[in-house]
Amino acid sequence: MQPHPVPLDATDERILAELSRDGRQSVTAIAQKAHVSRAHAYSRINRLQDEGVITRYTAVIDPVKAGLTASAYVTLKLRQHSWREMRERLSAIKQVHHIGLVGGNFDVILLVRGRDNAELRQVIFDQLQSMPGVLDTQTFLVFEDVDTRY
Repeated sequence: MQPHPVPLDATDERILAELSRDGRQSVTAIAQKAHVSRAHAYSRINRLQDEGVITRYTAVIDPVKAGLTASAYVTLKLRQHSWREMRERLSAIKQVHHIGLVGGNFDVILLVRGRDNAELRQVIFDQLQSMPGVLDTQTFLVFEDVDTRY
């Protein structure tokens, strides 16, 4: 079942933008930037957490500086009705950093990151292509990552 969007106003959007930019900043700093009181910012953040808009706080890692110098988008065509099982198997592969179920000429797109091309090759050929339910794969090497969230 697909979750329903939570109505957000301009204050919520400013708070979310600040948390996305730097999740470690204080509520006081967020309140100042969102032009609300600290108590109001605190209650808004709690509501956004309670309603599932904010799902977690995490660090954004530069993959290259973390030693993951090879990346690829890999598309998968799946056997019909195998998505739920495949989602669990794909999630268990540590080199898979993002999974998207999509419509179009393929069913799933993955972001795969590894230490080098040899590790990418191992994941793609030995793990992904050999999974029951995978009918076809295509691999698109990433030459440069550009993070547009900030």
